Amino acid sequence: MDLKNNASDPFVELKNRQREMWASFAPTAMFTTPVAGHLVKFAGIASGENVLDVGTGTGVVAITAARAGARVTGLDLTPALLDRARENSRIARMDHIVWTEGDAESLPYPDASFDVVLSQFGHMFAPRPEVAVAEMRRVLKSGGRVAFATWPPEHFVGRMFAFVGRNSPPPPPGAAPPPQWGNPAVIMERLAAGFEAPFFARGTMTFPALSVDHNRLFMETSVGPMQKLVEGLAGNPQKLMAIRAEFDSLVEPYYRENVVHQEYILTRAQAR
Repeated sequence: MDLKNNASDPFVELKNRQREMWASFAPTAMFTTPVAGHLVKFAGIASGENVLDVGTGTGVVAITAARAGARVTGLDLTPALLDRARENSRIARMDHIVWTEGDAESLPYPDASFDVVLSQFGHMFAPRPEVAVAEMRRVLKSGGRVAFATWPPEHFVGRMFAFVGRNSPPPPPGAAPPPQWGNPAVIMERLAAGFEAPFFARGTMTFPALSVDHNRLFMETSVGPMQKLVEGLAGNPQKLMAIRAEFDSLVEPYYRENVVHQEYILTRAQAR
């Protein structure tokens, strides 16, 4: 899906950057796969349900839902990740999943198409939460449900995104910070118009690392925002050294027994 000529979208350039930025994310799927299992169980996915996975990435949630017997469609902005999702579904013998390149703020599906809409660390990067929520509600059947995993702002990944934001060019005016999606009060407010009161759960994603430096090297090569931050400082080695030291200090409290502990929150709500 080419956003470049969509003049009606004020965030078209941001989305094109996101599409390119997340292309290196595939190696992280190894660590997000257990979270996908938690999310699919929390969502109560049942055999025969029509399920949409928004921001599917490498397809870990979509494939997990398909293995539970659901009819699944996975949508993502980044073609490179969809290529990996197709390969993952082939290996898992889940070839019936439908993969779609598309935007969480403009879902290419008719109204009331799905029983469940899922998102694992995906829809939270849409710049306009109210638009993304309205689209997820639009494609849900009455009485359907939404379930998603997000990063709380007070824990490691939320703090990491704040760190990257402080050291990167500002986003376009009006773009909501992704970690706001990890605040239960904000979630309740955003879902209030179209959904019943949500249920919450929490979990921890573990990232094995032999050292804090090993963790940082992985983040710099596989997590788009960190990768772009480091690339942007390639000509300023002193600043880059300071940024890396600051990031290591951020990681330290979450690193123990060769594991970085990354807390996430799950949300489930029924559509009115």
